[in-house]
Amino acid sequence: MENKNTLADGTAAKVIDFRVRLPNALRPNIEIPIENKQQYDAVLNVVEKLATGETVEQLLTQMDQAGIDQAIVHAEYEAGDQADALNRAVVDLCEQHPQRFRGIGTISMENICIKKALKQIDDCIEMKLLGLSLQPAFFGLSIDDKRLYPIYAKAMENNLLVALHTGINYSTNRPMSAEHPLLIDQLCCDFPDLTVVASHAAWPWVNEMVAVARRHPNVYMEFGGLAPKYIAEPGSGWEVMHRFMNSVLSKQILYGTDWPTMDHQRTLNEWREMGLKPAVLEALLGENAKRLMDRFGESKQ
Repeated sequence: MENKNTLADGTAAKVIDFRVRLPNALRPNIEIPIENKQQYDAVLNVVEKLATGETVEQLLTQMDQAGIDQAIVHAEYEAGDQADALNRAVVDLCEQHPQRFRGIGTISMENICIKKALKQIDDCIEMKLLGLSLQPAFFGLSIDDKRLYPIYAKAMENNLLVALHTGINYSTNRPMSAEHPLLIDQLCCDFPDLTVVASHAAWPWVNEMVAVARRHPNVYMEFGGLAPKYIAEPGSGWEVMHRFMNSVLSKQILYGTDWPTMDHQRTLNEWREMGLKPAVLEALLGENAKRLMDRFGESKQ
């Protein structure tokens, strides 16, 4: 395992991918709306990428080749009701490879039923998952939809973080405005002790995302599914993020790939070539994630 991220004393720093998808072989079989599949493949070439993400062995091989010590596996989905099966599959994977994986669960989002969702949170707590991974816009919900407030309240009360899909998505049957980062601002005003991870860091609303994170220290930004090189490229829309992540927001950034959407080695190379301060790069690639894992895992040991 190669690890090019070293501490000041020369020892290797832990590299943690804060967002990977469950390998396809472990996922429940469900029909994805054709418009979602076609659009995502047209934009992100997902058919080819998902073919490299079929098995646990493929994931572990890529992690080993890139020097990834651990990964956080999300029970994420965009259609249907897969929550219970995904949660169980994530837990099984983490139990089989406890040194390499930790898990984040989910709830049933389609035709949301609060009673069912609260029971699923109890199950996530029992299974010692770190938090919940939610993608509201795919199910016609906004981040600040009041139907989700009991979910957020129970997560906060039970030391669960909440990872929320933010910014653009490539389905064409729901508006993406439901995942605007300013909605996280309202959420954090209403739940000041809730820790929120903004998955995909909310492009194209980068300025607003930066402002929300600056205002709320319990908001983290994770960059899975993105090519990091664009964050440092003038004219890409990421300029404010690049400036602030290299200074006052350095403790609120998380390395993620959304594997197999993005490749580990490519993303690591691009982050390391970006000119971030050494301490910031260390925080991004592992230190911040380890702090969250310690915090949200301590009551689940």
